[in-house]
Amino acid sequence: MAKSALLMDERTMQRAIIRISHEIIERNNGCESVVLAGIRRRGVPLAWRIAEVIKAVEGTTVPVGELDITFYRDDLSHKSEQPTVNSTSVPFSIVDKTVVMVDDVLFTGRTARAGMDALMDMGRPQKIQFAVMIDRGHRELPIRADFVGKNVPTARIERIRVNVTEYDGENSVVLYGE
Repeated sequence: MAKSALLMDERTMQRAIIRISHEIIERNNGCESVVLAGIRRRGVPLAWRIAEVIKAVEGTTVPVGELDITFYRDDLSHKSEQPTVNSTSVPFSIVDKTVVMVDDVLFTGRTARAGMDALMDMGRPQKIQFAVMIDRGHRELPIRADFVGKNVPTARIERIRVNVTEYDGENSVVLYGE
């Protein structure tokens, strides 16, 4: 059985969400032209939490969409012969908007690339920014996050899991190793 270490509890995650939200507001001089796109699965509830904080701080309702990047992945054939496909739901235009993609963990950068490809198929945003709860390094593509909850240097064999109440019954970040 793999050893585990708690990296973030619910309070620490909430502080990171608040900080990321403030950074998004500051970087964009408000959020009038900002939309959020959570990458399924765990990026979606994180995006909704960011939107809630922005609403509380700025009084601005930031639209939140849900991206399913399954068919944009370059490793689709390695994942499964029958991939699970969810729906993408972005019920607003991203044209000329600042789209903040939200995901749980940034690792190789391939999921982020797939997310950008999915967004570009919906139109041409003014810019795309990227927010993640955890950046663990080991990039295979030249991609970086604009907003990071926590940088966690890891070994390639280690795994990080971001738990959210919507799917896991709790909010936490756990590192699994050997």
